[in-house]
Amino acid sequence: MKFGLFYELQLPKPYDRDDWDPDAERRIYHEMLEQVELADQLGFDYVFEVEHHFLEEYSHSSAPEMMLAALSQRTQNIRLGHGIVLTPPRYNPPARVAERIAALDLLSNGRVEMGTGESASHMELEGFGVERGLKKAMWEEATREILNMMVQTPYRGYKGEFFSMPERNVIPKPVQKPHPPVWVAASRRETTMVAARLGIGSLGFGFETPQELGERAREYYRLVREECMPIGHAINPALAVLNSLMIADTEAEALERSASGPGFFSYSLGYYYNPVTGRRHQPGRENIYKRYVDTSTEARASQEAQTEQEISRSEPAEEVQRALYRAARNRGSVGTVDSVREHLLRYEEQNLDTLIFVAQSGDRKHEHIMESIERFGREILPEFKERHESRHRKWREQQLEGVELEINSSI
Repeated sequence: MKFGLFYELQLPKPYDRDDWDPDAERRIYHEMLEQVELADQLGFDYVFEVEHHFLEEYSHSSAPEMMLAALSQRTQNIRLGHGIVLTPPRYNPPARVAERIAALDLLSNGRVEMGTGESASHMELEGFGVERGLKKAMWEEATREILNMMVQTPYRGYKGEFFSMPERNVIPKPVQKPHPPVWVAASRRETTMVAARLGIGSLGFGFETPQELGERAREYYRLVREECMPIGHAINPALAVLNSLMIADTEAEALERSASGPGFFSYSLGYYYNPVTGRRHQPGRENIYKRYVDTSTEARASQEAQTEQEISRSEPAEEVQRALYRAARNRGSVGTVDSVREHLLRYEEQNLDTLIFVAQSGDRKHEHIMESIERFGREILPEFKERHESRHRKWREQQLEGVELEINSSI
């Protein structure tokens, strides 16, 4: 298995005030830089950062291309992933996405991973005028053309349903040819299989169990072999799953350090993606962390159950939010070095390609996150890295036997 870090840049407000400390946003940005720099030194394979807008406290990561550009100059080997860039054209014009991805690939000497997706919160959709029922079609149309823009010289132009553009040479071109590896945000089994048919990686935000993953991996690779019609000019067969990370000397200490991380993650996500509370949010005038703390355990459980029920009735396009909601309530890789190792072995046995850790969430402390990254990197990572080379690489080669990884890019 390979390993990475995942960032929302969560920033709960202080309990007793209606705004953040003036230095709070600068602080979490620079803490992320330190955390990823350490992960790079220890041999982590990936970092993925989200793109969200207007979701106060839940995610202050609205310009991931800036953070990833900064990381390109502070790291040497770690892959820099958009997890994800919003590709519906109202969020980001397709040509601008192609330009930014290629520029980052140049700055990082070819280390970009291009995760793609749509988002689904009322705050974001209404803020950018994206129609909920059309956003999946927008994602597919724009993503396909972004990849064409990075390959064609000149880009031949496009007249589509959601955007049009005349012939232009979209520059610069990326280091990685024909373009960086492509992923899609996925959680439900159905979307993972769509990813297989399109020849792209599945960023599984559902925290599925090892047993669920095993069946999913076998079927995903079967579809890559037998039914793949690539959306781009190269395929990126890969499965990734999220886990929460916190390591300490004892189980109790790890849980104590971690407690408000997954809890607030779950609560704030439910707040924004619940059809009722998400629409009632008053921008700049709420304290979601205070709501979280003041809500009793019983009331919180009831609210979570109601939110989960609401999300479960939503359209398949909401799958990322549904999965993140479930994931935030999952303990994941929280515990001692030994218990985390045993937990991860179950994923390795099911041939997972990549496990991505959510370490920064809620009000977790920077020093505890740094300690967890350090201990994982020194005490757990090396043995998994060795087995990846000796065991998993062979398994992947068997799954992909006869599959053409790069497509004729002259079409």
